[in-house]
Amino acid sequence: MKFKLSRVILVLLVAVMAACSSTGDKQEGAVSIEDKGTSADGSAVSSGAAGSSSFSNYSLDDPNSPLAQRVIYFEYDSAEITMDGQDLLAHHAGYLVANPAVYVTLEGHTDERGSREYNIALGDRRALSVQRVLELNGVAPEQVTVVSYGEEKSAADGNSDAAWRLNRRVELLY
Repeated sequence: MKFKLSRVILVLLVAVMAACSSTGDKQEGAVSIEDKGTSADGSAVSSGAAGSSSFSNYSLDDPNSPLAQRVIYFEYDSAEITMDGQDLLAHHAGYLVANPAVYVTLEGHTDERGSREYNIALGDRRALSVQRVLELNGVAPEQVTVVSYGEEKSAADGNSDAAWRLNRRVELLY
């Protein structure tokens, strides 16, 4: 119970700090839980929990659905989510908010560079970053589970930049 309360307080603190640092002007590329976009057919789609949309119409099994993409990639030695990752997470957050009985596991992964302990910690930080974005977009904390595999479950074999890039990820498992 203390652990969950600590997480809630941390999320609220981050949200307050982000709100305090805002200048009031919407910066290019900034993500808001109230941002709205358009779907392929031109209808309005909310990218967060604050808007009204029918994320329940998105299917996890439809390859044309934004929910079909379930991997967030990271830069080397980073847990910072890219703008593309934030956009993708907004769709997943909307789906989870619209479907409170659905649960997701966030699996953090790294490439093989670094010690085992360091990579477990980095995979955990990456998964927690994804969790933070989901929760800031309205997802209930009890819908999300975080686990880190570090370098143990690689997506690509090899010692190349291409292989390492594919291994630096968080996978969303419904």
